[in-house]
Amino acid sequence: MTFLYCYSCGYRKAFDEYYNIIHEKYPEITIRGGNYDPPGFNMYFSKILLVTKLLMIIALMSNFDLFGYLRQPMPSWWRWCTENKLYACMMVFFLGNMLEAQLISSGAFEIALNDVPVWSKLETGRIPAPQELFQIIDSHLQFTDKIETNPDFVK
Repeated sequence: MTFLYCYSCGYRKAFDEYYNIIHEKYPEITIRGGNYDPPGFNMYFSKILLVTKLLMIIALMSNFDLFGYLRQPMPSWWRWCTENKLYACMMVFFLGNMLEAQLISSGAFEIALNDVPVWSKLETGRIPAPQELFQIIDSHLQFTDKIETNPDFVK
């Protein structure tokens, strides 16, 4: 049994398409997918952004006077937000989601066969064409078969 791992972050549709194509041609291959970790501190920043976004929406909806509590004059942008709660909450929600998605998107579409990397979008800058992927898988499977049938092949 062979495993093809396809790690993608933001490429769910491409993964589903490749899953179907590969499963159709190679039904004996077990395919697993997962998310590639975002670079650096991006995951932490996205979590901080999520909490900030939710606190801001809660403050808007509850009429909490944040600037009065801090003994600061209320800025005009916050006044607009409190007067237009629905628009402000939607704007905070969608803008926050957009920024979070940008922070956690790695742009990765990495493919490994039996834990051996066979394709990296991070290195090549593109997703492989199905025919390219078939050639890579065929070559890898042939090489693996040669090793299994003739252990002296790698010596």
